[in-house]
Amino acid sequence: MMIWILLLLFAALALLPLAIAVLRPKAARGRRDADIALYRAQLEELDRERERGRLDEAAHRGARVEVQRRLIAAADQSEGQPGQAGASGLLLAMLPLIVAAGLGLYLLRGTPDMPSAPYAVRAEAMARDDQIMATLRARIEALDPRSEQARQGWVLLGNAERGRGRPAAALETLKRAIEIRFDAALAGDIAELEIERGAPAEATPWVTRALAEAPNDPRLRFLAGQLEAEAGRPANARALWQALLVDTPADAPWRGLLERRLSALP
Repeated sequence: MMIWILLLLFAALALLPLAIAVLRPKAARGRRDADIALYRAQLEELDRERERGRLDEAAHRGARVEVQRRLIAAADQSEGQPGQAGASGLLLAMLPLIVAAGLGLYLLRGTPDMPSAPYAVRAEAMARDDQIMATLRARIEALDPRSEQARQGWVLLGNAERGRGRPAAALETLKRAIEIRFDAALAGDIAELEIERGAPAEATPWVTRALAEAPNDPRLRFLAGQLEAEAGRPANARALWQALLVDTPADAPWRGLLERRLSALP
């Protein structure tokens, strides 16, 4: 029993900043706009840190999710706008659901070296996670479908589905987000998922459009070379990857992978 009390306390502490953001009094529009600008600048800085090789993909994705949560809270503080109470309610309702999801994931993966849980227990946990995701989806769908709150909700839900190993669900959700507003980094995520499921032709338009917006993004340039390689055009892939290698710092975490992929080309 004590371990569950400790887990709940740790979960509450982890979610305290988000709870404060949801429950605090509404700020003036100037403060709200400044907060949104700050968080968007933080997202851009995280992208730059990844490009410089100071953040690996896992750390970059985790940091972006946290800033995105704060951005949702800031965007939700507008005064006198329709749907304001509903958006705040969505975030508030997410708090216990996130705790429940975290505990469910702990049951499955949180105790190293322990024997696998019986199938019935794992099935029950998976069903509970599915129900949580369905609840979150329903509440996001209740928002203005073209709002930034809805877009960020779809992004968070898509990242959660991807983390659960459900690429089809992640794709469907992330595409709903990008329909609201195009973003090169999000297009790269969609392209990666398309490649992972063996559909490079579906990934190509996303990479092409994203590169038009962010031509120096190393991940997008790598994906462009990967698509050329998978399409049976190794010379094109080599040209793209060699150009990327020239622009890649010596200590960049992806340099080794890039060099291995180049050497593996026919």
